[in-house]
Amino acid sequence: MRLTVTRVALAALLVAMPPALYAFAQDQAPSSAPSSAAPASAPSSAPSSTPSSAEPAAPSSAPADQAPSSEPAPSAPDGGDAAKPANDKHPRTDKEIYQDLDFFGQVFDRIRAEYVDPPDEQALIRAAINGMLTSLDPHSSYMDPAEFNQSQQDTSGQFGGLGIEVTMEEGVIKVVSPIDDTPAQKAGILANDYIVELDGKSVQGISIDDAVAKMKGPVGTKIKLTVIREGQQKPLYFELTRDTIAQRVVKWSMEGDVAVLRLSRFTEQAYPGIKKAIQDIYDQNKGVAPKGIILDLRNNPGGLVDQAVYVSDAFLKEGAVVLTRGRSDSESTRYDAKPDDLDAKLANVPLIVLINGGSASAAEIVAGALQDHKRATLIGTRSFGKGSVQSIIRMGDNGGIRLTTARYYTPNNRSIQAAGIQPDIVVTENVPDDLKGRDEILGEAGLNGQIGGGSAPAATTGSSVYIPADKKDDTQLQYAIKLIDGTEKNDAYPPKADG
Repeated sequence: MRLTVTRVALAALLVAMPPALYAFAQDQAPSSAPSSAAPASAPSSAPSSTPSSAEPAAPSSAPADQAPSSEPAPSAPDGGDAAKPANDKHPRTDKEIYQDLDFFGQVFDRIRAEYVDPPDEQALIRAAINGMLTSLDPHSSYMDPAEFNQSQQDTSGQFGGLGIEVTMEEGVIKVVSPIDDTPAQKAGILANDYIVELDGKSVQGISIDDAVAKMKGPVGTKIKLTVIREGQQKPLYFELTRDTIAQRVVKWSMEGDVAVLRLSRFTEQAYPGIKKAIQDIYDQNKGVAPKGIILDLRNNPGGLVDQAVYVSDAFLKEGAVVLTRGRSDSESTRYDAKPDDLDAKLANVPLIVLINGGSASAAEIVAGALQDHKRATLIGTRSFGKGSVQSIIRMGDNGGIRLTTARYYTPNNRSIQAAGIQPDIVVTENVPDDLKGRDEILGEAGLNGQIGGGSAPAATTGSSVYIPADKKDDTQLQYAIKLIDGTEKNDAYPPKADG
């Protein structure tokens, strides 16, 4: 249907600007099919004991993924999901739709004229738009300009700040660690320093989130920190200039001869972080490959689809990584792995992926691709089950909208929507008594209005999101290490190619 600008003023609002598309798989997708070498960079809340950071925190709400635009796949995959009926009734005529829009205008005018207090008309219209979008599914929504700008920062993984990972201790900010090559590290801020004032104002009584927000700001602006350091009798004073800080989403450690890579979120820093971590591991081992790699995707809420493709490609030399299907063939895409130096280096290194009930969207794309290609053994509990892709569409000065535009499929044409990915080996954690029954989430299947269409039945039981703080108590991690070391045996490890 084509709307003429003479019919209804609201229509102009909805189609005012040519949309600029971005792709996610919390969810975003890549702007083009990945080349053999990925670009240097691309686009259940944590327990209170987890350190907060001056970096943006991953959202605690259910993930939304975004997908990249790309060349359409030669043909859409067969089978899988049944399309959700757009309308149980007959297709509406242009006249009927215009009548509905006229009705909206009548209600809007009645509110303006008769509501007890003069309303904010812009807020009313934006609320109506958001209501329209949220009625579609749990992941479509309207973002006002501030929210839209924040979403761009979250997916880029970069922000203006100081480069300090912090937590709150006894009402003051404690530095967990300064990030290398940032204003904080260059100025001499040290781990275990206590920040007691920001710009001369005490931090007593403010939350950790408010403190982090005060330290963030436009690049080039200054902030003064008052620091108490053990062994120093007087406070230390620092004036720092905010700079661009890349969110550290990849951390790694060596557990004996086994490398553990923890990927917390799929921002534009995901693939560069994985690539750097692998290089650092080889450098530390003087060029010798680790005995095996454990990729920890537990409680990873997702992010950009292109980063999921690049991370998968780091361990695959060929074949499909993910397929997406929308309303038309032009919206169907296929992303393939290609041979490169990185996957060649890792070709003979055993791989285990850890997942749980908090592993969603882009994390499920990676887990599904590595599982289908028999490249990795999956250990843990069932994943979240978010099998849809959202596009972020800029609407000029009005902000933007997040709109579900496709479902995604693993290489074997599995749509895990509301079903999740099942691990090859189910390993549960020893959950403390005070958390039992509260550590599980149903996932996508439990969200009102989820779009359905999965190729497996929707989940009906919860999946745990609990991860012990101490690695020694982490049953899933320790089991994976023992499998690689050879002290545990399981038919699912190493994975065996079909046929």
